[in-house]
Amino acid sequence: MSRRALRRLRGEQRGQEPLGPGALHFDLRDDDDAEEEGPKRGPGGQRPGCTGKAGVQVNNRFELIDIEDLEDDPVVNGERPDCAHTDTVAPGCRERALCGHTETKTDGDTAMAASTEQSNASGKLRKKKKKQKNKKNSTGETSENGLEDIDRILERIEDSSGLSHPGPAPLTTKKHVLYVQHRHLNPDTELKRYFGARAVLGEQRPRQRQRVYPKCTWLTTPKSTWPRYSKPGLSMRLLESKKGLSFFTFEHSEEYQQAQHKFLAAVESMEPNNIVVLLQTSPYHVDSLLQLSDACRFQEDQEMARDLIERALYSMECAFHPLFSLTSGTCRLDYRRPENRSFYLALYKQMSFLEKRGCPRTALEYCKLILSLEPDEDPLCMLLLVDHLALRARNYEYLIHLFQEWEGHRNLSQLPNFAFSVPLAYFLLSQQTDLPEQELSSAREKASLLIQQALIMFPGVLMPLLEYCSVRPDAAVSSHCFFGPNAEISQPPALSQLVSLYLGRSHFLWKEPITMSWLEDNVREVLQAVDAGDPAVEACESRRKVLYQRAPRNIHRHVILSEIKEAVAALPPDVTTQSVMGFDPLPPLDTIYSYVRPERLSPVSRGNTIALFFRSLLPNYAMEGERPEDGVPGNLNRLMLAVRDMMANFHLNDLEAPREEDAEEEGEWD
Repeated sequence: MSRRALRRLRGEQRGQEPLGPGALHFDLRDDDDAEEEGPKRGPGGQRPGCTGKAGVQVNNRFELIDIEDLEDDPVVNGERPDCAHTDTVAPGCRERALCGHTETKTDGDTAMAASTEQSNASGKLRKKKKKQKNKKNSTGETSENGLEDIDRILERIEDSSGLSHPGPAPLTTKKHVLYVQHRHLNPDTELKRYFGARAVLGEQRPRQRQRVYPKCTWLTTPKSTWPRYSKPGLSMRLLESKKGLSFFTFEHSEEYQQAQHKFLAAVESMEPNNIVVLLQTSPYHVDSLLQLSDACRFQEDQEMARDLIERALYSMECAFHPLFSLTSGTCRLDYRRPENRSFYLALYKQMSFLEKRGCPRTALEYCKLILSLEPDEDPLCMLLLVDHLALRARNYEYLIHLFQEWEGHRNLSQLPNFAFSVPLAYFLLSQQTDLPEQELSSAREKASLLIQQALIMFPGVLMPLLEYCSVRPDAAVSSHCFFGPNAEISQPPALSQLVSLYLGRSHFLWKEPITMSWLEDNVREVLQAVDAGDPAVEACESRRKVLYQRAPRNIHRHVILSEIKEAVAALPPDVTTQSVMGFDPLPPLDTIYSYVRPERLSPVSRGNTIALFFRSLLPNYAMEGERPEDGVPGNLNRLMLAVRDMMANFHLNDLEAPREEDAEEEGEWD
């Protein structure tokens, strides 16, 4: 066994051995042991022994291998620093340098032979070392010449693979716009770019002991103030893989189902403290965290509301399937399954908090993530929001790319937000000075063409937009029949809802004077086309009457989640009269249930009929023998039964018989 291994077994370090009487003893060993051990150094960093070649003290003959390093040292004033010339070395010391044993050898021939053998061996090794140095220098020069920025290398890796987890690659190029980058999911990355790392991480100091969490997460960073994580019974299962797409779903264990039933009972009680009690026993129940977050937000406790949403995201990310990828854009979650809706809503609420926090680039990445989970159905209608976040993040190229890729099969120009945001992106892109002049002029022409088409298609947007921006329009514009009050009144209700949503969210993006000047020039061009009888004006008017008869359910769901007052006020009555729960707003009518809530008898249903009447209005209320998936007809039946029970408590004698004229008007009295 070598001495190096013995030192490790004893816990000793090189250079810390005490110098005894036999410290200078020369021990013959194999070459491998000598190379492993290396040259010993004394307490002062000097090699013990006498002076050898170039004034080096030698105790081990194999130390002469490293003498070529001394030859490469720079020469100052004809002398090497910290080194004496061979000619000036004392003869006695030179003779002691050739001594290998403690015993004195008088045979000079033996000493000369040993020195010659050492010089030959050192010469061969010196040549090999020089070749290795030349190779290292050549590779070092190549690496320095070919050095690239680390961010570009990371972007190239993300663009080529798109994910760090295994998963199928997309088959079509149109899905490339849904790729999500991991580094943009962290808001600290964006805040560091704005304010610097010192301002963002100044208060965070490393701790000696940190709580150990089960895995590394991308969506949130676990906090030490959270309850200790234990699996709540939430998991994810792979349903199928076809055409390059992977379909997943969350699953609830029996323990989690019991917590879900308790949560529904707590919601029906309309008492937030019941949800707090449930979270004490199940601290990572997702729906309870979402509902309590809304309660905290209504009470202006934004910090606690955001913390609860992050805890819900952490709970769901710990349940991810190994093949589920956040970045590939090829993983799907069916919104019709109630177990999956919590993930959608948690991502949306986290995105809203990030936007309010001043991180639009991170919020845009979350928006892309939600859109990639089900891009065809788009249950939360993220297409009404992605343009706003892209403009706020000044990511104009992405918005233009998305519009060019999806316009052919999604008709994005028929949405007012895309019709006005895309030309605004072209215009703002043309204001950048770091682009060639040809590209700037092309972007300016494209912006003018698209904004004129948008004004012809949606003339009811102009006057409310100018009012939001506190701009008084020209008399020729305000008095014209095309942009006058009639344009806003005559548009269908569904279109009015989309316009109110866009203006309430993105009107401040148009307040710049240079933007208003550009808009004014294009409004005059549109008025000239209208007065000239352009056939596109009549075609757009007929298209508005056909396309915007009624908004789909996902748009209503998006309006409810956006909480924009102007858009919520434009909702139809059949939506506003429904009970909307924060953990599941406007559930799909074709919901796929994996388990059914057990039947139960409430004591309130036996005694108080009036309370039963109000409780029957809740969407999750179920009477004995009735399933919760019966839908709206079940609610109507319960309402009729409750009214019948109320009427049964009154005596018919207390009711007055109708008069004959009333009976003739209202029909036959039963």
